[in-house]
Amino acid sequence: MLSYTGHPLVDVGIATIAAFVKKRDPASLTETDLDKVADFMARQYVVDPLKTFLTVAFPNSGFTQPAFNKKPEKRDEYAKRVLYGYKADTPKLKESCVFTGKPAVGVAFSDKLPPGRAFRQHIPLITGENVINFFPWGNAGLLVSGEALLAIQAFPLGCAKCNGRLLAVHSDNPDLTYEFAAKFLEHNRKAITLAQQGGSKKLPEAGASARTFFIETLLDIEQSRQDESIERRPSSVTAYHLSNLGSTPSLDIYHLPLEITDFLSQVVSPDYKTEWNALVQRAWWVSIPKNKKKKEIQEDTQHQRNVLYEDLLQLPENARQFLRCYFLRIPVRTRFEGDPRRTYSLRDEANLVSWKLTELFLRRIMNMEKDRIDQIRTLADRLADYVFEENDKKFFAALFEPRYDYFRTNLIRATLACVQKGKSPLIKFDPYIEIFENGDEIARSDWRLARDLVLIRMVEQLYQKGWLGSQPEAVPEISEELETTP
Repeated sequence: MLSYTGHPLVDVGIATIAAFVKKRDPASLTETDLDKVADFMARQYVVDPLKTFLTVAFPNSGFTQPAFNKKPEKRDEYAKRVLYGYKADTPKLKESCVFTGKPAVGVAFSDKLPPGRAFRQHIPLITGENVINFFPWGNAGLLVSGEALLAIQAFPLGCAKCNGRLLAVHSDNPDLTYEFAAKFLEHNRKAITLAQQGGSKKLPEAGASARTFFIETLLDIEQSRQDESIERRPSSVTAYHLSNLGSTPSLDIYHLPLEITDFLSQVVSPDYKTEWNALVQRAWWVSIPKNKKKKEIQEDTQHQRNVLYEDLLQLPENARQFLRCYFLRIPVRTRFEGDPRRTYSLRDEANLVSWKLTELFLRRIMNMEKDRIDQIRTLADRLADYVFEENDKKFFAALFEPRYDYFRTNLIRATLACVQKGKSPLIKFDPYIEIFENGDEIARSDWRLARDLVLIRMVEQLYQKGWLGSQPEAVPEISEELETTP
């Protein structure tokens, strides 16, 4: 009876309806199924906590209109107008719905409005009544079918409440859209019951920032798919953090392209889970302001952030900084006291450095060729063996030098020292040129990336050999500048 449209609000609403009756395929929904969802909304949208919650999505609608507080029959009448337009006996217009292409519903959503046309109180983030901008022929309002309007009314149930706004997640993979909507719907239904039992007028917040909660939920879904051996197809995911409230509507969009979701689907697998979770645990931001009362401190810690999760949303553009911060444990100099990246230390956290995880990142997100990865790993293993056998702390520390000429000279000196001792050269010409130079002593533009990858592999190898544990002073303390926002 329903099908996905490609519009995030409508699709999340359709997924929510499908999840409500536990039918994954919207095409299998019947009018009886829609009746169950519409009846639930008709009962719950006119009372707290959903009545209060809906002010974020449908301000000044019949569900939230303060003037109807003492006129419950008005709320019931409004519910009938906007929730049951899908029924076969509902009048239809000759004009088509902008979302589904079906005939628009022939019912006016209030006595003052033309039939079938929806405004901001019915659909989030569009214009209000009598505003003709962005509408064809100067006819204000969007034409909607009963099915599309029901889906949009169900949309808030398939969203998480984060920082007082709605967090909706949409994907080009309908299964992912369904999974997010089903998770948020289940949470909301439990929260509604608990709030009503406790006499509360508000739904609880998600407990994390929108970006963190988005990634955290996606990883939970990927973990469940791994556990149930559900076949996965590459897909991108987009989160919409929005408010339709008052004079300050807002919308933030967070997009994860398919290479990032593919990477995340891998890190929850048994092959990478341990190393990944260790990085996640060191990335939580819990800000406890000074000189505040106990109650205020508790409120501040309710919206937890994970900087690793949130920096995933800057990929692949910031892949090099991401790799250097999280995989090489180089700290970030920032003015925000709660930022855990301030305390990252390669000297103290060498146990968190994982070449296996780094290699996955290089292949999935940076699209680095396997031959180049193998060349870097082979060189790094040779250098690690040299440092371990010669106990050359000075050579190891010099590899962190930011200038290419220093870095190159250090390698040449170590190679000459090996040859003078009758050993094979530490580095060979062809692999070195391919990794670091474009020829004629000109460094490649990404030589620092190659250097960092060499260091990641070396640190892992030297830690496993026990050398770093006995020589912590061999690792220089390095900090970097980073412009960031809290």
